[in-house]
Amino acid sequence: QVQLVESGGQLVQAGGSLRLSCAVSGRTLSSSGMGWFRQAPGKEREFVAAITRSGVIADSVKGRFTISKDNAKNMVYLQMNSLKPEDTAVYYCAAAAKFVWSSSRYDYDYWGQGTQVTVSS
Repeated sequence: QVQLVESGGQLVQAGGSLRLSCAVSGRTLSSSGMGWFRQAPGKEREFVAAITRSGVIADSVKGRFTISKDNAKNMVYLQMNSLKPEDTAVYYCAAAAKFVWSSSRYDYDYWGQGTQVTVSS
């Protein structure tokens, strides 16, 4: 059974930093493309970052966010710097059944429950 558990979300002031973590069980990261998505109230779930051998970052957060992973620990991370109020959302970790990355949420097969990030102005 595949399980993804996000952690690290919290209330932070604008300009601050957070690191989100995603603990993966039931799959190895060497066989799964991993992604981070976010969903703000009333908005569609949007792509933030993905990683296979290297990371891909959405244009909306490029230069501020970084994705990384630790295959030995089966962990995926999202480092978020220079946070803005518009980054406020629930952040979701996702795993694909194949070792590919995608910016489409429909290409991911497993999802975590999400972690809330709130950025105050």
